[in-house]
Amino acid sequence: MGTMKSKVSVVIEQDEHGYYAWCPELKGCQSQGGTLDEVLANMREAVELFLETLSPEERSAALSQVILTTALEVHA
Repeated sequence: MGTMKSKVSVVIEQDEHGYYAWCPELKGCQSQGGTLDEVLANMREAVELFLETLSPEERSAALSQVILTTALEVHA
């Protein structure tokens, strides 16, 4: 049986220690890395491992969520 490809949202923040990322669809799924490439690779692995722990129903529900992101210009 082949694996199905899905997309998830990943939020990435940078601070003085490197990068921190999390997936809004998968509560508690997060990772970090010293570079952007590293955090993306680590996050891909974290998401795949996280999805393995879910039942088919939980996986379907999580992956069917629609998460929209945008940037707002604000006065600061």
